Amino acid sequence: MSKVRVRFAPSPTGALHIGGVRTALYNYLFAKKNNGDFILRIEDTDKKREVQWAENYINNSLNWLGIEPDESPNKGGDFGPYKQSDRSEIYRKYALQLVEEGKAYYAFDTAEELDAMRERLKVAKASSLNYNAISRTQMKNSLTLSDDEVERRIKSGEPYVIRICIPLKEEIRFNDLIRGWVVVHSSTMDDKVLLKSDGLPTYHLANIVDDHLMKVTHVIRGEEWLPSAPLHVLLYQFLGWEDTMPSFAHLPLILKPDGNGKLSKRDAEKHGFPIFPLSWKEGENMVQGFKETGYYPDAFLNFLALLGWNPGTEQEIFSIDEMIDAFSIEKINKSGAKFDIQKAEWFNQQYLKNKPDEELVAELTEQASVNGHTIDQNKAVAIVYLMKDRVTFSWELYSNAKFFFHAPEDYDQSVTSSKWTPEAVNVLKAFSEKISSLKLDTPDEFKQVLLKVLDEKGVKMGKVMQALRVSLTGEGAGPDLMGSLPILGNKEVAERIQQAISTIKAA
Repeated sequence: MSKVRVRFAPSPTGALHIGGVRTALYNYLFAKKNNGDFILRIEDTDKKREVQWAENYINNSLNWLGIEPDESPNKGGDFGPYKQSDRSEIYRKYALQLVEEGKAYYAFDTAEELDAMRERLKVAKASSLNYNAISRTQMKNSLTLSDDEVERRIKSGEPYVIRICIPLKEEIRFNDLIRGWVVVHSSTMDDKVLLKSDGLPTYHLANIVDDHLMKVTHVIRGEEWLPSAPLHVLLYQFLGWEDTMPSFAHLPLILKPDGNGKLSKRDAEKHGFPIFPLSWKEGENMVQGFKETGYYPDAFLNFLALLGWNPGTEQEIFSIDEMIDAFSIEKINKSGAKFDIQKAEWFNQQYLKNKPDEELVAELTEQASVNGHTIDQNKAVAIVYLMKDRVTFSWELYSNAKFFFHAPEDYDQSVTSSKWTPEAVNVLKAFSEKISSLKLDTPDEFKQVLLKVLDEKGVKMGKVMQALRVSLTGEGAGPDLMGSLPILGNKEVAERIQQAISTIKAA
């Protein structure tokens, strides 16, 4: 068996959708599982839609995720160039070969003539409005024009395209590794353009030629390319490469959260979640990516891997090495996978919980510094210990614990209107007076003082706890309250209680 070689071949026409990231990941996992090569190839033949920054975006996204190509435009390799715009003459050679062998032809039709053809077919209620085995006989091409006329038009510089000549009655079959046998009759196919009037190939010709010359053994790509696969199989046959044709695997779609259709950028905007790995600028707006939202790359990959692939076990958390070991194309689902942002958040939460505390302390320290605070190392450790099981993203270590850095200026009215009672204020005042003269270092020490005051006042703890929380944090909910007190320190706790008493009106 020849060495496994797979490729991820995005077009630089915009930001990389997570569906593309998943395709790259599955190709990478399959290559590494089989000790093969993972190729990054840039398919930049659509110059009208090409976006200048998109290629760098693709590279930066794969770098962030640790999906490193063995061969690429940046890394090089034995089968380059790895950008299709640098391979134009290669494609032209094979397009002309197909013309010479009668398997493709020159077409000189203008845009207006193509529109007129479609109108005629529409009026005739034809089953297809495409340029195909029937309609091509009425068009301006090298099948209907004389050889001399064709030569004259080419020499005069008249624009033309090269189209594949689809057989009228032929069955095209291939065995998809995910979907099984696919059978299509050529009468349903049209004569796709292989070489455009600008001399650049279409995807159909370029990817077949490149996959063959780069010795690609498996084409793992999205389901949207399944309708094009019979054309590609036919091209392998026409070019005499059928014996080395790669195996195909068409991946299921990533669906909207409700499962109704393919996930789109609009769906992401509607539901308020990212759909691209990294942020990118769209006009004056910055579209936030998974990285900037706060996802760890390994958590994101873990989530993405299970969107369409089922390892067949109860295991959910996979390191990249475990993914490689468990991965197989046979375990990829045929049906689409619903996108679930809550599941993505859950994965990130699990990875955060398993991060070494020193990493989280460093992240918290940096976040505090960015917001103008210098934080004591011991305090940072204590905050991380208190917060890490309550947050989804590392930036929440600071944002959800701002009260540790400055006293509240406002107080949650929904709490103060019902819980800030004279009874609660009386207990809080006594509690603040007691702790101001003591040195308390642990949650239990603070709790014992509070219990003593409650006992003296004849008040139950439930009558006071929310009032105590709101006086210290301004909020009605948050991390463990007793665990928060030693971090604030008894002096700060006492001062905040007194400030709240002088600010909030009793209910």
